[in-house]
Amino acid sequence: MTVAKHRRPSKPQLLDFYRQMRLIREFERECERQYTRGHIRGFLHVYTGEEAIAVGAISTLRPQDYVVTHYRDHGQALARGISSNEVMAELFGKVTGCSRGKGGSMHLFSAAKNFMGGYAIVGGQLPVATGLALASQYRGEDRVTLCFLGDGALNEGEFHESMNLAAIWKLPVIFFCENNLYGMGAPASTTLVMHQEIYRMADAYGVPSHRVDGNDVLAVHKLMLEVTEDVRKGKGPVFIEAQTYRLRGHSIADPARYRPAEEVEYWQKRDPIPRFRDWLLSEGLASEEEFDQVDASVEEEVVAAAQFAETSPFPGPEELYRGVYQEGGGG
Repeated sequence: MTVAKHRRPSKPQLLDFYRQMRLIREFERECERQYTRGHIRGFLHVYTGEEAIAVGAISTLRPQDYVVTHYRDHGQALARGISSNEVMAELFGKVTGCSRGKGGSMHLFSAAKNFMGGYAIVGGQLPVATGLALASQYRGEDRVTLCFLGDGALNEGEFHESMNLAAIWKLPVIFFCENNLYGMGAPASTTLVMHQEIYRMADAYGVPSHRVDGNDVLAVHKLMLEVTEDVRKGKGPVFIEAQTYRLRGHSIADPARYRPAEEVEYWQKRDPIPRFRDWLLSEGLASEEEFDQVDASVEEEVVAAAQFAETSPFPGPEELYRGVYQEGGGG
């Protein structure tokens, strides 16, 4: 793969990376509070500890590019630019949500942002992403599809089918595996024979692959700039493994007692947000005052999003039929 030289992001962009990661973290903390109050129901899977992946990767895309992801989708939705009001309202099941209150936590969607959904079926998003990439290629469109998946999806048939078709047709798709070491409560070491070199699974399909530190927003950003450039030029699909860790359980209802305390402690020290903050300070790229301003702005936005969601109406009965069936034009 041709490695392009890219400049380090500007100070405003670096501060925006920090702001986006902080927004995702604080947004999901508020989600946990609202979940305990009964305003958010069903399952709630938070992205805590993995924020650098969504921010670093999605920041390299163009508006016309597609993003497809799994059910732990709040971070990617916010990083793609769906407003915190729309996302929070969707989690509340309100009609002002990005899926009009009918999708909830695991099914965020925005056609305006080309965010083509979170999918609750493990691996279910992979054929969708492959199809979107095929459509883009067929139409001659300048579009890349970025598909997020967890390490648990690697045992699904959809992964192998999608990789094979993408490789045969040289589709413009990036399969981005967030390897957080667990599929629900099962460690990858007990379920995946390639758990030590997940990125090498792409070798069987002749697909270029990379491993990156998923807790380093700049490393993710840099790799994605290089990869996206090649995929956009028609060189075919790419597979990326980002090594990361979810600092909470599989869902809010999961106490995660199956994880060794020393493992959790190790990854807490690699939390991507304070890590990036400390780096910005050490490089003289941001001050404590600037961080305070960003943090205050994020907290204000999250509080406003919760208020917006709580005061928004639930969908009316007519929403049962909206978006289900579209009448054709005859012929």
